[in-house]
Amino acid sequence: MSTVDVVVTGLGATTPLGGDVASTWDALLAGRSGVGPLTQEWAGSLPVRIAAQLAVEPSEVIERVKLRRMDRSEAMALIAAKEAWADAGLAGTGLDAERLAVSFGSGIGGAITLLDQDDILEKHGPRRVSPHTVPMLMPNGPAAYIGLELGARAGVRAMASACATGAEAVALGLDLIRLGRADVVVAGSTEAVIHPLPVAGFASMRAMSTRNDDPERASRPWDKGRDGFVLGEGAGALILERADHAAARGARIYARLAGAGITSDGYDIVQPDPECRGGIRAMRMAIEDAGLTGTDIHHVNAHATSTPVGDMGEIMGIRTAVGDHPILTSTKSMTGHLLGAAGALESIAAILALRDGIIPPTINLDDPDDRLDLEVAAHKARTADIQAAMNNSFGFGGHNVALVFTRA
Repeated sequence: MSTVDVVVTGLGATTPLGGDVASTWDALLAGRSGVGPLTQEWAGSLPVRIAAQLAVEPSEVIERVKLRRMDRSEAMALIAAKEAWADAGLAGTGLDAERLAVSFGSGIGGAITLLDQDDILEKHGPRRVSPHTVPMLMPNGPAAYIGLELGARAGVRAMASACATGAEAVALGLDLIRLGRADVVVAGSTEAVIHPLPVAGFASMRAMSTRNDDPERASRPWDKGRDGFVLGEGAGALILERADHAAARGARIYARLAGAGITSDGYDIVQPDPECRGGIRAMRMAIEDAGLTGTDIHHVNAHATSTPVGDMGEIMGIRTAVGDHPILTSTKSMTGHLLGAAGALESIAAILALRDGIIPPTINLDDPDDRLDLEVAAHKARTADIQAAMNNSFGFGGHNVALVFTRA
């Protein structure tokens, strides 16, 4: 347990439910689904024709000239980070740029740029390929754009750990402040891969729901009828700050980032360990790092993607590492699975649940799996006295990250 307190002073997001944190949170509490049909021409030939697409297009926020030089994932990252920066009230505070760091990732990076520019190369030749291609597709692009926008000089880190990316970026931000390498860190993640090749690839793995005729009910964590995750896109950003630094400037504090745990399965490149051994260790590490015990965790925003194997393995893991008392939810039932961006957005949901004492619902849980023996806030938002909340993120490759947030 570190003696340096780290707090969250700003939040930003653009998601399938809203173009900012407030609209996204309102939609989550209302149990609204962001999943809909893919209407693009290319979707007609695919076995999966649904996704959770952005509620507000980046073109409505970023000027067209600037947007042409950015991959969609970079644009979303910048939108979320700028909202979080403004929310934290850091502009004009005289923050030393050499004490400002960025820890921002993407599970896949600029895939849309890569694939679109490859099409141009094959159809029209190399002269038509955009000179902005490389900075648009490079996986550190989102972090770099944020660092340039804010003038960060304490380091710009780019995390890539599949679906655990966002949570691991937050965990790295925690470490940077605790180690004295920064006073403020912009942490989070972004993902934009709703494109025929990634969709076809996930569909070939049989990882995605094929409930094409009923998109809003396709993402159904822990339900007997679940048949895979629904692909989503978006970005989430958190401003992490050394507690005394935040107090000195009178900052509004959402929560304390109290602990983090990072492990790996060593099991399989895509399949989770069915016994959730790596997840259990990550949760236990985060709880210990926070100076708490399992009984102190009142709420868990679960990774729960709506896959047959992963959902129930995590239930077993939570029961072992935390206990049978916390109230669970899976906001992926509404947002779909944002892959690398999931951990950041779900951390925001856990923080706001902590702040407001309201747990957003898990929708579509109509026929719970017989092995679901923990309490879930199903169908409707649930009020609760939450002193500590946990967010879980697990990713392809066996990445496991757990984060613990407590009341400020």
